[in-house]
Amino acid sequence: METDWDPQETAEWLESLEAVRREAGPDRAEFLLRRLATSSRYVNTVPTDDEPDYPGDLELEERVAAYDRWNAAAMITRGSKLGLGGHLSTYASAAWLYEVGFNHFFNGEHDQVYFQGHASPGIYARAFLEGRLSEERLDLFRREPDGGLPSYPHPRAMPGFWQFPTVSMGLGPLNAVYQARFNRYLLNRGIKDTSTSHVWAFLGDGEMDEPEATAALTLAAREGLDNLTFVINCNLQRLDGPVRGNTRIVQELEGVFRGAGWNVVKALWGRDWDPLLQNDELVARLSETPDGQFQTFAASSGGYIREKLFHGIEVPHSDEELRRIVGGSRAGHEPRKVYAAYRRALDHQGGPTVILVQTVKGWTLGAGVEARNANHQMKKLSQDEFRDLRDRLGLPISDAALDGDLPPYAHPGPDSPEARYVAERRAALGGPVPSRKVSHHPLAAPDARPFDKLAKGSAQSVATTMAFVRLVKDLMREPETGRRWVPIVPDEARTFGMESLFPSAKIYSPLGQRYESVDRDLLLAYTESTEGQILLEGITEAGSMASFTAAASSYATHGEPMIPFYIFYSMFGWQRTGDQMWALADQLGRGFLVGATAGRTTMTGEGLQHADGHSQLIASTNPACLAYDPAFAYEVGVIVRDGLRRMYGEAGEDVFYYLTVYNEPKPQPAMPEGVEEGIVKGMYRFSEGGGQAQLLASGTAIHWALAAQELLREEYGIGVDVWSVTSWSELRRDAMTATGVPYVQEALAGARGPVIAVSDWMRAVPDQIAPWVRQPWTSLGTDGFGLSGTRESVREHFGVDPRSIADAVLKAVQEESGA
Repeated sequence: METDWDPQETAEWLESLEAVRREAGPDRAEFLLRRLATSSRYVNTVPTDDEPDYPGDLELEERVAAYDRWNAAAMITRGSKLGLGGHLSTYASAAWLYEVGFNHFFNGEHDQVYFQGHASPGIYARAFLEGRLSEERLDLFRREPDGGLPSYPHPRAMPGFWQFPTVSMGLGPLNAVYQARFNRYLLNRGIKDTSTSHVWAFLGDGEMDEPEATAALTLAAREGLDNLTFVINCNLQRLDGPVRGNTRIVQELEGVFRGAGWNVVKALWGRDWDPLLQNDELVARLSETPDGQFQTFAASSGGYIREKLFHGIEVPHSDEELRRIVGGSRAGHEPRKVYAAYRRALDHQGGPTVILVQTVKGWTLGAGVEARNANHQMKKLSQDEFRDLRDRLGLPISDAALDGDLPPYAHPGPDSPEARYVAERRAALGGPVPSRKVSHHPLAAPDARPFDKLAKGSAQSVATTMAFVRLVKDLMREPETGRRWVPIVPDEARTFGMESLFPSAKIYSPLGQRYESVDRDLLLAYTESTEGQILLEGITEAGSMASFTAAASSYATHGEPMIPFYIFYSMFGWQRTGDQMWALADQLGRGFLVGATAGRTTMTGEGLQHADGHSQLIASTNPACLAYDPAFAYEVGVIVRDGLRRMYGEAGEDVFYYLTVYNEPKPQPAMPEGVEEGIVKGMYRFSEGGGQAQLLASGTAIHWALAAQELLREEYGIGVDVWSVTSWSELRRDAMTATGVPYVQEALAGARGPVIAVSDWMRAVPDQIAPWVRQPWTSLGTDGFGLSGTRESVREHFGVDPRSIADAVLKAVQEESGA
């Protein structure tokens, strides 16, 4: 392309564009150029003549693929007899996309593969052929209480098998981008050589409608992630019908990815199309045929196809041949073309690649399934359909074996050429895929001094947000573990007091810093570096969570335990990206989520969309999350220290921590003696005041409770005790699982008077422990929408200010005494 082999034609085109610019304006000229740059002919990127030699034994690979297709369909059909269901058509469509990868590309030592969730039956079938799964395990598909296989990729359910949960569609592509970026982060920071790692993400064309699926495309291109390949199976169908019935999804996606800076490889047509595609008129028609119509062609007779698609074009094929070619000859069903596309992707340098590969949904499963709108809901095949499938695949399965109610599994035997071949290929490529390998390497416990600082307290007012940041800043200086901390923040680092990390830890950028920062003369200047430790993600909570997930599971993905903390406006965490937090739990991620500016009343003037009064309740629903609402800096220190012990110490527990911290500066008391156990378990008595009532408070509400305690003593002569509740949800979990006395009852044993609970959260948060409190119970909270105002006025509005708390105590005491 560097040599202009026809300067005259070039001049004519430039003259034409200049005429457009003069007559219609520069915007029109730019529009035409952009259209030209973001679309191309509706043909394969790699022509047949340019395909590289295929390196494998195609005859053997076709037999392997046949066994995998059969066993995937058999497993689902057998399970359907119990009403369990399953998805037949996705893997049938994409089988060769995976088989070529398994045989020639997926490296078990250093690649990461995000499998399309609905294709999991085929991945199980391949593992069965490799001897990794037995018939008994296949028969327990979707029967997890019996020790069976999960329906979709779930690392928590199969921790030695699956690496990534992907069936929450849209999260797979997003996480894949940030995984590829995190691989480069580890490389640039000198933590691990990931230069040979490649990330593969297998996606559906319908899945690309999810906003998260395309949310990070520009990041991948901007950072030159040529260690990333998306493979989008364009079978033109989503769950209920065509993806783009009236337009063309392949060309749409080509424009989206090319415009975002990706290398685009199209693998659309099988070899039988080659002579036909010499006709430019047919190519033009294909590029203008809506997907809905082409889906109809794939399920129609040759006569219909000839009349509707080939009218006026002479083709040397019978109607039956046309039906076969148009109905099923797709690049995604031909291993040579899949291999050529994958090879082209891996050979591309400087940026990510997307492969748009065309298939037929339900391919090989028969006319009742292939390219049908309802095929996503088809959960089984009849025995007659299995006979047809056997004949189509050429498998040695007898008629007698198909006389029963259930189709049999098929395996050529452990010493068969097929089994030996797949074993040899996987051995050459570093072992089985998918596979999750964990070699737990406990990290050294940090020095006690950073925690001791917080335990001493501070007469100066300090917000718990700042206390957390100061603690982590000190921990990042630890000689053994400091470099393993991964600070993650979505743009507002200064809001959380993290600018102090800029000069020392620096902000990660693969480009370094190519400009002079406007604040370069300041002590806390904005500083970027290829070796930077901070992931400053911009305004993207979803992207930040994807980075967190990659770092939080690095102990398994790379054998390198990292300690991520993601700090964010608490309102924009669980509410906005809760699905990703469930995926994090499923991926067995470890780290610290920090909901800063927490609570419904601490964000003065911000109002409804910034006022979080419910994230603690949402967090409590996640079994892997330990949610804490600390009131004081020393509590933050105790919780972080316990988290490091549990997640990165000898136990290596598959949990993550959620801490809500506040932006309201308060004097920080010194830590009382002997409260560490109570902080970790969820509550302890902070201030004894006479015991006529018990005030339970969490987070910033402890200060209102202490003010109410003083008010009650001075004005009414009533003495109450104040308890710091660090985790309502951990108290509840303990009570639900305790075989003896729950900790909350043990802590309150002997406490007199009614219990009044208060927090900056909706009442349902403290109400979690109400069933286990023996004393009369009252809760106060911030139910409803947030609103703008001063802290004092908003707290009065919700009835959680000191006066309202005192009134609630008076009422409860009177009711208990019968007055």
